[in-house]
Amino acid sequence: MAQQSPQLIPQPVSLQTLTGHFVLGKQTSIVVPAGNAECRKLGELLAGMLATPTGHMYAVSTVNKPTGAIHLKLNAVPDTLIGNEGYRLKVSAKSVTISANDAKGLFYGIQTLMQLLPPDIEAHKEIKGVSWSIPAVAITDYPRFGWRGLMLDVSRHFFSKKVVLNYIDEMARYKFNTFHMHLADDNGWRVEIKSLPLLTSVGAWRVMRTGPFDGFEEPKPGEPATYGGFYTQDDIREMVKYAQDRYITILPEIDVPAHSLALIAAYPNLSCTKLQYPVNPGSQFYTRQDNVLCPSDDSTYMVLDKIFTEIAQLFPCPYIHMGGDEAYKGFWEKDPKDIALMQREGLKNAEELQSYFVKRVEKIVESKGKKLIGWDEILEGGLAPSAAVMSWRGIDGGIAAAKMGHDVVMSPWGNCYLDLYQGDPLIEPRTYGQLWLRECYNYEPVPDSVDAKYILGGQGNLWTESVTDERQVQYMTWPRAMALAEVFWSPKEKKSLGTFMIKVQQHFKRLDAANIKYARSIYDPIVAGAKMPGDTVTTHVRLDSQLGNLDIYYTFDTSIPDQYSLKYTGEPVAIPNGAAEIKVITYRDGKPIGRETDVMLKDILKKKKE
Repeated sequence: MAQQSPQLIPQPVSLQTLTGHFVLGKQTSIVVPAGNAECRKLGELLAGMLATPTGHMYAVSTVNKPTGAIHLKLNAVPDTLIGNEGYRLKVSAKSVTISANDAKGLFYGIQTLMQLLPPDIEAHKEIKGVSWSIPAVAITDYPRFGWRGLMLDVSRHFFSKKVVLNYIDEMARYKFNTFHMHLADDNGWRVEIKSLPLLTSVGAWRVMRTGPFDGFEEPKPGEPATYGGFYTQDDIREMVKYAQDRYITILPEIDVPAHSLALIAAYPNLSCTKLQYPVNPGSQFYTRQDNVLCPSDDSTYMVLDKIFTEIAQLFPCPYIHMGGDEAYKGFWEKDPKDIALMQREGLKNAEELQSYFVKRVEKIVESKGKKLIGWDEILEGGLAPSAAVMSWRGIDGGIAAAKMGHDVVMSPWGNCYLDLYQGDPLIEPRTYGQLWLRECYNYEPVPDSVDAKYILGGQGNLWTESVTDERQVQYMTWPRAMALAEVFWSPKEKKSLGTFMIKVQQHFKRLDAANIKYARSIYDPIVAGAKMPGDTVTTHVRLDSQLGNLDIYYTFDTSIPDQYSLKYTGEPVAIPNGAAEIKVITYRDGKPIGRETDVMLKDILKKKKE
């Protein structure tokens, strides 16, 4: 009798449950092809992943064993269905076999195999008393998109090399293959450029501030800049190699012409004003300090040539990301040299001046053997001839670029920005905007109006203005990145929000075992005002949760709610006369599961006309 279907994320193309289980034991070995160093490395990686939680050492061998072994096999004749990243996984009571056309397919098969094991397999210590049982299955799987990315902003707050390596491991579990590092912004320069040492001795450091970003006090005269850090070139090489071993490509981003205050702090001659500015700690400065490179100054391109020369040597990725977003052009429009350049080149406006800048940067990037990619603002004023576009301000930029025959990575903020609220702002870390788990999951990267061949894939982005440490990085990433993993990997017709919501709760157990912090916001209450027929003001409240099937209890009298309080029945609740707040909590199976939410009723009792 076949067992219950395993809870796999992302959902495979085909999953068949069979009878029986394969049990890992002390005698289990991992069999790899003879003479293939890459497969040998994968076998040793798998052995290492299994060893700590199970307490067993697993031999990696080239000697075929018909029973009691995990086999990693490369197809002698290519399997045309699964491509380079796909795999087939067969588990029986006697053996496990992962077959693929390429080693990267074997790697993704290994990630699925790990998800078939009990959640404690993710633990960083030996777990006793667990039966390390793998259900019998037959899986055929391959990705929908070739670009499956996450971006981590390491400029707004610096994260150590160890944090980055951990993040790469977390990405690998869910079959992401592109790690976008936002290496430079107004708040810090994070990569060593040997030909420009001031970038790290000056640009990597700012004054220490704590609290809400964009509200920090500006640096005081003489205040030491001690907060920050950077990656040495050896650090970068180690991270690149670590990612490559997990079939993840690191995409470097140097954000220009705007978001360049750390660069300008190191080399003030690169802005139109030529003034010395400090690296910004998170203060309001827009339009007051010039954080945009001067497009008419040849020294700008000389410095960028040096930067991109070393970036190209450090990162094997075929692309270099140049940013290109949110450029304030007020200083350009007043600068005599920029005005003269526009007249000389026949440029009609500042948008065309930015296009001039982007096209010159593209030539620099291409001279290093790389391709240019940038945020969708690089479309303004005319797109550079061969540039790819990462569409963040919605999907329109991606649609426009694809219709022009340019490659596109879809990353709209309303579905893919992991720095947004995951639940009620009252009980979530301070940020802006809202992005619930289901909004990530329901995203479709290919618009109806474009040729799908131009959509390389998609990416989730974690900007870190309000994210200061690794635990918060994890909290903001998971579980929403699980939803995006399924969006970017699984066939569109295999997706089901209801099924995913069940699966993601099972994966919480895996994150617990791995000691990875994650958001449980799907369990938290949602409180909204409601007007009844004929009312012109809010007189009732509606209660809900993202999960939708929880018991909800509430109080209006300031007491702490529990399962003996008033229970929400699904209909709007009248606000009692004189009540000042409502306290709400969710339960499942008689136990509290969400965080208590306290809402001052004045915040929802706003007088609004129908």
